[in-house]
Amino acid sequence: MSRTVTALYDTRQEAERARERLESEFDVDSIDIHDQNSRESEGGSSWLGNTSIPDDDRHAYGEGVSRGGFLLCAEVDGDEDANRIVEVLEQSSPVDFGRRQEQWRSEGWQPGSQQGQSTGQRPTAEGGQRTVEEERIPIVEEQMKVGKREVEQGGARVRSYVREVPVNEQVLLREENVDVERRPVDQAVRPEELERQGLLQEREVEMHATSEEPVIGKEARVNEEVILRKTQSERSENVQDTVRKTEVDVEGDEGRSRR
Repeated sequence: MSRTVTALYDTRQEAERARERLESEFDVDSIDIHDQNSRESEGGSSWLGNTSIPDDDRHAYGEGVSRGGFLLCAEVDGDEDANRIVEVLEQSSPVDFGRRQEQWRSEGWQPGSQQGQSTGQRPTAEGGQRTVEEERIPIVEEQMKVGKREVEQGGARVRSYVREVPVNEQVLLREENVDVERRPVDQAVRPEELERQGLLQEREVEMHATSEEPVIGKEARVNEEVILRKTQSERSENVQDTVRKTEVDVEGDEGRSRR
């Protein structure tokens, strides 16, 4: 279901900035800005066309436009988009419409009356007086808003890599050798010794020689570690700047006053 979201601004520049932001962030069916000229051209009951704005609100918006305001109307589908658009418009410095209506009521304006449907002529005051000319000087006051942003101010980077280092180590190795030696012997052997010692029997003797060789084994051990740690703290800083404010000097027959 279509829904109309509205906001009233004191200047066209503010209304145009709000429209540009809505067009850049949302898919809006239509966005119109109504001023005094467009209201007069639409006229009477056709004021604000076929929007879903109630008649009482039309009268109030008509009063705001007739007093020099600029009404932004955005047609959107769905409550979710409408709520998000309302949040954006609230950030664009629109008129506090409730407070503005209270001000008009204090001046004699009545919602829904012919005064509320005026085309720019001010209500008639007691004694038959009416406003025939009006000039406006907006009173502007800047307010300082302090925000925060993150900036990079240093750091550390650690890179690990593998490097091969030659290592020398002395090791004692044992080695065996088998030697065969033949030497002449001249010794008489009695017959009984031949049998007892088996000197005339076939024999086979083997002797093996061994040697040691180095065997390399590796064991990895962690002997140190590098730690990167980021800490956070808070500090208070006094921020100073200047803001501008409009002041007016009012001069009349009774003297001069400043506001």
